Amino acid sequence: MQQSLFFRWVLPAIVGLMVGFLALAWAITRESTLPVWLVSLFSPGLKVAELVMPAAHESLAWTFGWFLRIAIGVNAIFYFAIFGALAYLVDRRRSRSR
Repeated sequence: MQQSLFFRWVLPAIVGLMVGFLALAWAITRESTLPVWLVSLFSPGLKVAELVMPAAHESLAWTFGWFLRIAIGVNAIFYFAIFGALAYLVDRRRSRSR
């Protein structure tokens, strides 16, 4: 039971956070050369952060810090959902074969 808990929740969360961070880094460096739909496909957090960030005049560090928090968080949730679904399907298939 503990292995299933780790495999279904903890591992997808860790991998989702790492892949979400890397997808954001990739999307930021290539945003000007790629179509918007492709950037949004790999890093939805980038576009969500652009829409959510307020137009308030705060310091650059405050604005950039919150932009990164929102973008990384959305990407982590997005990739966690993908990896969680994959882990569920693999675990379900493995339990059927037993």
